[in-house]
Amino acid sequence: MTEARVPILMYHAVAERPSGATRALSVTPEAFDEQLAVIADRGLTPLTTAALADRWRTGRPLPARPVLITFDDGYEGVHRHALPALARHGFPATLFVSTGWIQGAYDTGGALDTMLDWPQVRQLADAGVEIGGHSHSHPQLDQLDDPALRAELTRCRDIVAGELGALPVSFAYPYGYSSRRVRTAVRENGFAQALAVGNALARRAQGPYALRRVTVRRATDAEQFARLLDGRAVGRAFARDRALTKGYAVVRGTRRLRRRAVGALA
Repeated sequence: MTEARVPILMYHAVAERPSGATRALSVTPEAFDEQLAVIADRGLTPLTTAALADRWRTGRPLPARPVLITFDDGYEGVHRHALPALARHGFPATLFVSTGWIQGAYDTGGALDTMLDWPQVRQLADAGVEIGGHSHSHPQLDQLDDPALRAELTRCRDIVAGELGALPVSFAYPYGYSSRRVRTAVRENGFAQALAVGNALARRAQGPYALRRVTVRRATDAEQFARLLDGRAVGRAFARDRALTKGYAVVRGTRRLRRRAVGALA
């Protein structure tokens, strides 16, 4: 039997006039609504991140043509625009929040655009949106030392649990960056699964802590979106992204080794 390949869609801001920092990774409310209509018309079955991972973990069969709708960071438009569209279709989704970017008592002031507040996050959760973790201050986790890494994960987990009354079980790596050390720390903090980016379809063989997603951008047109859902030409569509990611991985690895060398001499 051919292994199931599942499109996990990665969204960020849903806004008519996003900030310059979020514009490329945003979609308009109209485009988002049209994309949900395509999902419905094609007979796909949206799942939360926790539901997909649980089925793969237990061996339970997947529904026909599964798809995941995920949002990173916690932009206000997810409540204003995405939630009504999801409700019209009866679709679940997953929101990964950077707790230090959400408006309220824990706000660090580092957000890139207008963010949700905690009452809105609770309303999303009450409407069936799974709330996952996305770190506290949205750093590149694989560049942190062990104490800072643990602090980012633990603070995020504990804030979400305190605000929602339940521990988050899903996580998404900021910028998609992880390492074996980061994945181990995510698991040790109680997260049962985690999403990367990778711009490829998710497969069970990737493991529960490295499931891949495909990026939906402002420039993603209707034809491109349909190809993402079908898994057609995904490699070609994101070839430039993958080349840049591989190149940057070398740079980031060099930086990490340099910091370790400096630390050893200090």
